[in-house]
Amino acid sequence: MALNADQLIASQKASLETLFGLTTKAFEGVEKLVELNVTASKAALSEVAGTAKAVMGVKDAQELLALQASLFQPLAEKTAAYSRHLYDIAQGTSAEFTKAFEAKAAETQATIVGMVDSASKNAPAGSETAVAMMKSAVAAANNAFESVQKAVKQASDVAEANFTAVSTQAVNAAKTATAKTKR
Repeated sequence: MALNADQLIASQKASLETLFGLTTKAFEGVEKLVELNVTASKAALSEVAGTAKAVMGVKDAQELLALQASLFQPLAEKTAAYSRHLYDIAQGTSAEFTKAFEAKAAETQATIVGMVDSASKNAPAGSETAVAMMKSAVAAANNAFESVQKAVKQASDVAEANFTAVSTQAVNAAKTATAKTKR
């Protein structure tokens, strides 16, 4: 199963389309990130102005401590929300890249299996052992690739669970600290 010129050109064309598609997805991720940061910056600026006005209106230390306590919990919640949005953007962009990579890998695996099958059919007599070794090597490589894909998926799931747990703990700690300060 040798590649002819038309197949090679088609393969290169498909690779370029994949590259441009991934580049577009990368730019979309950057756009989302910029939008998130602009929105967060506007909100932070507005909150700083409100906080400054509130601090200027404080009459004693007790009121200042109460104001500080009231600001701590929302800050932790907003930080956790920002981190979650940031993680979602990165995860979404990464998922697009992973999907494209897996599709290309599956296509390459199919091509290699086809080439090995073609070579085995056209192999000279007495080369059965070499063909069997080649098929075995291709099967082992495919199995290894699938194992790596599963491990990456599991690691990604664990990272997401850990991220969620840390965010929840940070918000809960802020709530606890705020409640203690109010007492």
